[in-house]
Amino acid sequence: MASLAPFLGGALVLGGVAVAVSRRRELMVRWCAWAVGVPLVTGAFWWGRPGAAALAVVVGVIAVLEFGGLMRLGRADRVVLAAAVVGVVLATWLTPGQVLRAVALGALAVAAVPLLAGDAEHGLRRLGAGLLGLAWLSALAALVPLGASALALFVAVSVADIAAYFAGRRLGGPRLSPLSPAKRWSGTLAGAAAGLGVLAVLSVLSWPTAVAVAVGGPAGDLLESMVKRGAQVKDAGHWLPGSGGLLDRIDSLLVALAVLLVLS
Repeated sequence: MASLAPFLGGALVLGGVAVAVSRRRELMVRWCAWAVGVPLVTGAFWWGRPGAAALAVVVGVIAVLEFGGLMRLGRADRVVLAAAVVGVVLATWLTPGQVLRAVALGALAVAAVPLLAGDAEHGLRRLGAGLLGLAWLSALAALVPLGASALALFVAVSVADIAAYFAGRRLGGPRLSPLSPAKRWSGTLAGAAAGLGVLAVLSVLSWPTAVAVAVGGPAGDLLESMVKRGAQVKDAGHWLPGSGGLLDRIDSLLVALAVLLVLS
């Protein structure tokens, strides 16, 4: 953790200089959000597993609320889904051997809401959305065992996202997917290279982390794009300066964490 702090601080300073030179208001707002968020996230990981668990719980609950809004889930569905995600995180922290049981119990609880309501019209949609949310957002539990490696993965995925955005706009070429017409294969490859470079600088480069950043990151972004297109909205929320919602900021990280867990 101590080895990451200088890199994070340096990245913030360099980013601030670049933003000031660009004079773009959108980038300035986004940098200010990073300047507040990075110390908070770093402090949580510095606390160890309890801090990582607390961070995963807070982020998980916010992400569930945003996801529930996108999928038009009712209050009961959101509350049960949030409780299920929190249960998986707490099980990962306190009883690691019972994680699969916690996931199964969460899935049963999510399924019980539309079943007990007798919702024949929208029950299947609610059930599918709830199970997708549980599978997707429970990946946050990986923050607990991965610790500083998860923080390094987040930095690498974030840098890859930024590099892919600018490289795709400048280089052009074939589109990555109809789900996100603005994204190009050129940008994705450039972003992957940048992300791998960050992993190497932070001394956490391995084939699982490389696949997580190069494949899991773009896949997570496309997954959220699919959800948002289905909901016909541009952003998952409107409260996070420069990023829309929290889910818009962590979409790539979620699938990258899942990939890293599977490969590790």
